Amino acid sequence: MAKVAREMVERAGIDVDKLVELLIKNAAAELTTYYYYTILRANLVGLEGETIKEIAEVARIEDRNHFEALVPRIYELGGKLPDDMKEFHDVSACPPAKLPENPDAKSILKVLVEAERCAVRGYTQICNMTAGKDHRTYDLALAILNEEIEHESWFSEFLGEGPSGHFMRRGETSPFVSKFLK
Repeated sequence: MAKVAREMVERAGIDVDKLVELLIKNAAAELTTYYYYTILRANLVGLEGETIKEIAEVARIEDRNHFEALVPRIYELGGKLPDDMKEFHDVSACPPAKLPENPDAKSILKVLVEAERCAVRGYTQICNMTAGKDHRTYDLALAILNEEIEHESWFSEFLGEGPSGHFMRRGETSPFVSKFLK
């Protein structure tokens, strides 16, 4: 644990235990989403499914990267991941992004977009809690938030909810979060 880092966050007026709890719940959401997106992506078949598969894969890989970027901050602040994977799954900040009963492209897209919307809410909460008080956690949460907003935009466009102004990235994953993965 980085004792001074935790001390400075506490001095800034943040309930560090609450913050660590939110970070763990969001890390659980990222790892479980990575798992469920693997299943969702595999079920994106046919002409409609193939058009979505690449974007689902980018979101899947970036969610794994988000998990990897969150873990060090959890430990720096004196937290730790649960020892039991089932327990970790069950503390997720977001409901499981499970394969729908009738997995066509549109129903899978609805699962994907709702998972991203939950993530946007979670990281917005962390940003609001840490803005101007915990610069490292804020920077990390904001980087993840930027990527989650892009994911939501991509999926919502496929659902016909209107243009987002976002474009699929080519060749680069986690452009905002990559600095935390080095």
